[in-house]
Amino acid sequence: MTATAGDRATVEAVGEGQPLLELRDVGASYGPYEALFGVSLTVRAGRALALVGANGAGKSTVARVVSGLVPTTRGTIRFDGRDITGRPAYEIARMGLSQLTEGRSVFASLTVEENLTLSFRRALGRRGVPDALARAYAAFPRLGERRTQSAGTLSGGEQRMLALARVLVLKQRLLVVDELSFGLAPVVVDEVYTALERVLASGTSLLLIEQHVDRALVLADDVAVLSKGRVVYDGPVAGVEGRLGDLVLGRPDPGEG
Repeated sequence: MTATAGDRATVEAVGEGQPLLELRDVGASYGPYEALFGVSLTVRAGRALALVGANGAGKSTVARVVSGLVPTTRGTIRFDGRDITGRPAYEIARMGLSQLTEGRSVFASLTVEENLTLSFRRALGRRGVPDALARAYAAFPRLGERRTQSAGTLSGGEQRMLALARVLVLKQRLLVVDELSFGLAPVVVDEVYTALERVLASGTSLLLIEQHVDRALVLADDVAVLSKGRVVYDGPVAGVEGRLGDLVLGRPDPGEG
């Protein structure tokens, strides 16, 4: 269930429901291969946007462009009211935009606690670490049980929880989630989505790229559908009921024309 506005933390810089991340006519390429064609979409403050589409539609490219990992070829990207087009990834991250991907998002050779401490000390200073660790372990008790275990020996689901713990405690402005549940057992997917609900309830907005489309649409307020590098729908989740498959596959709406 999507967290209600009353459950969420106060959004500081941009009011709840106002545009937080805006892409306008964004293009991107990998060498001669053009991957995005004039993509426009909006993630609202304190809300979740599900970005869905077939494999190769350009979803991960959108995530990388937003995070500053892939340059744009045209268009503008605004975050928290500021133009971040062309800014390096580290500057964008410092503004409060984080990205989590499927697979390892942890330092495998460090323990669970060392992974958390590294993130918390950089953001909060030495004095803030003990309280931050306590909050992380309260939110994810399994991490507390494995605090001395090397992160590389954790299960895939536990590694996802470790990555989410950092975001939940540090309360990022926006979390870009790219196939975080990929390859996980259904019971672990449930745990990951429970964690994402906590992240959303804490006031962090979500750009959610997910193979489990049904789960993503339950969590999300809005949805953008990509087909062959173009946005073919951007609006409320209710607006795609009964025609999501056609949109994803690029088939025309039979009611049009």
